Amino acid sequence: MTFLDILIVLIPLMTVLVVTIYARRYLKSVADFMAGSRLGNRYLLATAKSEMGAGAIGYVAMFEWFSHGGFAFRWWGMAAGVVGLIMTIFGWVSYRYRQTRALTLAQFFEMRYSRNFRFFTGLLAFIAGLLNFGVIPVVGGKFMVHFLDLPQHISFFSYSIPTYLLLMGGFLTTTTYISLTGGQITVMMADCIQGMFSQVFYVIIGVTLVMTLNWPHTREMLLSRPAGQSFVNPFDSSGVKDFNVWYVLMGIWGGMYSAMAWQNASGFNAAGASPHEARMGNILGGWRSFALANTMLILALVSMTYLYQPAGAAYLQHRLSQISDPQTAEQMTLPIGLAQVLPIGIKGLFVSIVLMGILGGDGQHLHSWGTILAQDVILPLRERPLSTRAHIILLRACIIGVAVFAFCFGALFTQTEYLPMWFQVTGAIFIGGAGACIIGGLYWSRATTAGAWTGLLTGSILAVGGILLRQPDSVDLFNRLALSFEFGSSHWAIFVSKHLGANFPLNGTEISFYASLVALSAFAIVSLITCKVPHDMDRLLHRGKYAVEPEALNEPIHAKPARSRFHLYNIVGIDQHFTRSDRWVTLGIFFWSMLWAAVFFIGTACYLIHPWSALAWAHYWLITSVYIPLVISIVTTIWFSIGCWNDLVLFFRRLAVKRVDNQDDGTVDHTRDMHG
Repeated sequence: MTFLDILIVLIPLMTVLVVTIYARRYLKSVADFMAGSRLGNRYLLATAKSEMGAGAIGYVAMFEWFSHGGFAFRWWGMAAGVVGLIMTIFGWVSYRYRQTRALTLAQFFEMRYSRNFRFFTGLLAFIAGLLNFGVIPVVGGKFMVHFLDLPQHISFFSYSIPTYLLLMGGFLTTTTYISLTGGQITVMMADCIQGMFSQVFYVIIGVTLVMTLNWPHTREMLLSRPAGQSFVNPFDSSGVKDFNVWYVLMGIWGGMYSAMAWQNASGFNAAGASPHEARMGNILGGWRSFALANTMLILALVSMTYLYQPAGAAYLQHRLSQISDPQTAEQMTLPIGLAQVLPIGIKGLFVSIVLMGILGGDGQHLHSWGTILAQDVILPLRERPLSTRAHIILLRACIIGVAVFAFCFGALFTQTEYLPMWFQVTGAIFIGGAGACIIGGLYWSRATTAGAWTGLLTGSILAVGGILLRQPDSVDLFNRLALSFEFGSSHWAIFVSKHLGANFPLNGTEISFYASLVALSAFAIVSLITCKVPHDMDRLLHRGKYAVEPEALNEPIHAKPARSRFHLYNIVGIDQHFTRSDRWVTLGIFFWSMLWAAVFFIGTACYLIHPWSALAWAHYWLITSVYIPLVISIVTTIWFSIGCWNDLVLFFRRLAVKRVDNQDDGTVDHTRDMHG
């Protein structure tokens, strides 16, 4: 790292810390700490929340994925984009959740079901999230060590301390400070400012690397794969059996079922100034991801091209020989190559992006899991409410506890699975059954507490159990258990070897799909049997006479309600809350997704009739996955920079005049008969 690179890294970091120190004066209530007093507008929400994907963990996971599958797997996901967008425009789950004014998902569960259910789901979500988050800070520390080629250990008196532990401790200390000073207020501000810097840096890196990309060498690397393992032809890939039309359909269903179930950014789910602003933030957040995804892909291509050359391969072997942990070596392959090819200045921009992503992602995790521990695990056990000051102290103490756990977990835990698999297993602990409870609770007045318990336990047990049965170690584990219980017959061993581990008949997507169907069915059947009085949905969603939004933030009506006749607005979910500019933006993004869905279906049909060469596929991916997204990211950077600045100014103004409500602390007043 040169002086210029270090300066590029320090300027955004110092800016964020100064704003954080200034913004802490606005913290006056639990709602401020938990949800930024629900004052966030769309560009602020979209930019800040998406910083979670820009950290080292996002790059490592994407590099792992791309180094194994290349472009080929991207083809099968193109058709799902338009359905996911329509869900976002409709505000599937997110709109109604924001209407409940719940500060956490488990608080909504108490409002809709019961306090015991809140406690259990809060505890389950917290355990799953804590395990999931435990590997993230350590990956960030290791990424920086190997990317910057830092010493593996640093001597301190007579002790030799791993460098990645010191970096991890520094990152967690910084993010903990940001989270503690103002809660969601400072988390949102810090992440938004980091996102504004990152957006500009994405474009500079992308343009520079594309201009210097040696396409003939990159094309040679992409086309060098053996038959059945193509990086460019989705119809000549070893994963085609798991990435076909059924995979796409099940993926679409999974996105609907698990919407907002994972709570790693729960503060943002409640931080919208209105349900419509929350919905627009989600729409724009998907569009903003173009620049990040494009930068990740270009960086992966550049690194893989370098490592494909003899000199790059030799350098990689030299560096990997110094890493004792094989899983770490696997994860750091592309970062090691990347460090050798990035020029001065560009290397500093990349390190700055990753560092800001680490701070942004860790901050969101710390805030989410810490507040969930306080709000949904500890406070439900208390008989008396806390004062505002004591409540905020508890929230801060829980955030510190999560940070300490993450440091210890990362230092002691040895990861043996790919990152996506670890996230899948830990996520399924909660998402497997929570989806049924969320959908049923928000959209069905006859959902009951008994149905929620049944759906939650059924879905989570099936999802986690199925994923574990697919692991290679499951065969050995079941054989050991059989021997322990003196049930070690040869028939049992044959059965286990044939049907578990790598031979398990379902993949991860299929397991999640079937588990969700069973969970929803169990939820619906038990609810129908046990429901005596339908729930008052108007009270739950604060509609009609129960509306409580501050008058200044009420959503204006910009158009007449949609008529019953057919209209495009009815199809994509545009309603009377959309301004003219909202409609233009939403329809533009919708038709863009429709275009690529059409490319997928027409391209698939044409290829099946008359296949074309791998070389043609390589040129297709260069145009559609490198050049076009780069142009879009330039336009998006200008657009979002203006929007983010305006939203930040508005956020400060709203904070200065907001009305403090100390009763808005995430507790549920059961004297109001919320359970009908």
